[in-house]
Amino acid sequence: MPSGDRLLCIVYAVIAVGALIATWGTENLKFFALPNNGGALGFIALAYANPAAASIANDLVFLLLAAFTLMIVEAKRLGVRFVWVYMLLSVAVAISVMFPLFMIARQLKIAAQRPRS
Repeated sequence: MPSGDRLLCIVYAVIAVGALIATWGTENLKFFALPNNGGALGFIALAYANPAAASIANDLVFLLLAAFTLMIVEAKRLGVRFVWVYMLLSVAVAISVMFPLFMIARQLKIAAQRPRS
């Protein structure tokens, strides 16, 4: 694999790991450890607790829709398998984790399809 592709995959991986730590490694685990947290529905309700939080939550919903559209189109174009897993885990884990992982799979397909010099 060319060094440019390798570097891009490393950057995506670092973003995914950082996002996992920032979401599940700290904040989400704290929330779910709270007594009477309301589970996933309580989490969503708190995402809309005030206008600022609601703005960010809405922004993430529309980003998620745009990312899903890109993921489906690129998966079909390049032959990336199991795109539905990335989409499902984007909601269950975090889009900031799964989108970079999808981008790694995408970049690997692009690199594999590129003519060798």
